[in-house]
Amino acid sequence: MNPNIHGRGLACALIALSVIHLPARDADAAGFAIRENSTSGLGNAFAGVPTNTNDISSIANNPALLGAFDGINFSSSLSYIVPNARFKNGQASTLAPISAPIGTTSTFDGNDDISRDALVGASYFSLSLTDELKAGFAVTAPFGLVTDNPDGWVGRYHALKSQVLTFDLNPMLAYRVTDWLSIGGGFRAVYAEAEVGQAIDFGTILFSATGGALGTPTQQDGRAEVHFSDWGFGGNAGIMFEPGKLYAPLDGLRFGVGYRSRIALEGKGEAHFQDDNSGAVATLRSPAVANDQTLFTDTDVTSSLDLPESVTFGLHYDLNDQWAFMTQAEWTKWSEFEELVIEFDNPSQSDSVTEEDWNDSWFFAVGTTYRPDWVEGLSLRLGFAYDQSPIPERTRTPRVPGEDRFWIASGINYQPYSWASVDFGYTHIFVPDADIDLSANDEGSTFRGNLSGKYEANIDIFSLQANLTF
Repeated sequence: MNPNIHGRGLACALIALSVIHLPARDADAAGFAIRENSTSGLGNAFAGVPTNTNDISSIANNPALLGAFDGINFSSSLSYIVPNARFKNGQASTLAPISAPIGTTSTFDGNDDISRDALVGASYFSLSLTDELKAGFAVTAPFGLVTDNPDGWVGRYHALKSQVLTFDLNPMLAYRVTDWLSIGGGFRAVYAEAEVGQAIDFGTILFSATGGALGTPTQQDGRAEVHFSDWGFGGNAGIMFEPGKLYAPLDGLRFGVGYRSRIALEGKGEAHFQDDNSGAVATLRSPAVANDQTLFTDTDVTSSLDLPESVTFGLHYDLNDQWAFMTQAEWTKWSEFEELVIEFDNPSQSDSVTEEDWNDSWFFAVGTTYRPDWVEGLSLRLGFAYDQSPIPERTRTPRVPGEDRFWIASGINYQPYSWASVDFGYTHIFVPDADIDLSANDEGSTFRGNLSGKYEANIDIFSLQANLTF
């Protein structure tokens, strides 16, 4: 064995491993999406949001809804997301030729909640330019979350801290073609910022690079972190059709379709590496092993990621003055997330390509709103939803251990004045156990090792919104 060549190859492979998987664990929607852009929508489990004319918070889902609002309108919501995720029955080991068990190096036993609570805000504004032409602006956070695993957990070579934040700035216009048809479109500027980290098994790298002469597998841990950010651009469009204004027996019926385009991101950032206490990196760089002083040095990186396009179909029907029913189907093209590529500016470090191979997914929801006649200005909401995960079991990782979700949602709207109203929503999301079964033989996972176990998770969401009309 040539330790110089073999050592460099192994070290470069691990550097690539240390920074892959940009998305963090999913928050409250499939993949790594966030749905909380409307408290009124949350109360119905987002059923019918492409047709929701209760307030302007739904314009991000369908810009054509601007056509239903006159004058000046404001809406702002704040959602508190409380996820609970615990890793159970964890077992891990290094690559097969070594087969050292990976144990914990702290008191973490897998029963700790590794997710983090989050506040998600959204704000909206609309203005009538003419009787038919309306302008609007939306600020939302369509993707992102935070998870933080302890340094010593059994899956530390796969993930430690993961954080993704996004902001979507969305100016838009809508035109009311007739009293029964509105169309709209907008421009989206999305800013994304991410931080990901994981432990590095320098002991196994040294052991492999020197044929067992040096290195203690799983006992010489370093660390890698990547920080990066970027802007991406796209658009959205929509249509709202009210057949009841053409045919009286269908009065109260609305159809809506909203489209969001793909957003291509090419994140620019930095990779930082931390040696273990014994100086394993210095040994790897030595003439006896790799003879390369640039191994595991901080470097600039570039990572490409496509945020998926989606199409949302909605229906709303006012049965009478008290009852309304709504439904929705949303298709998201997660299949665009085929792989995650990390490019290193340091020429000694090979680029990393990691297979994701996600699937397109669907979200289905039904809901109802009841306006009791015994309290003027009060509306009560209820909704149920099924949110399909796009993540195949074979590529599920601790960063995104997603599974299908089942929603039960409720909400209240109170309008004390014609120009002001408030909304409150609560949702509980049930998540089936998500199995993890990763192998050191998987592409790009040589020095991450084998990992098996399951995640038990559920999510609670509390949301508050204020609406003003002038």
